[in-house]
Amino acid sequence: MAAPRLVSYEQLKATKGIGLSKLQLWRLEKRNQFPRRVRTSPGRFAWIESEIDAYITQKIAERDAAMVAA
Repeated sequence: MAAPRLVSYEQLKATKGIGLSKLQLWRLEKRNQFPRRVRTSPGRFAWIESEIDAYITQKIAERDAAMVAA
């Protein structure tokens, strides 16, 4: 089994298309609406890539479900 890959804040924006501010992400995490970050060193955080990918997939499914319901 491959080790989980971590995604930095900068990579969230550049490779995953998530352009939310750090404060917005923190608020969503506190409400369990975004994957929780992992501390990588003092003052540095990252997210588990597979959890971010699952979040994106969920958002797409929610959009598609809303289109069908409309």
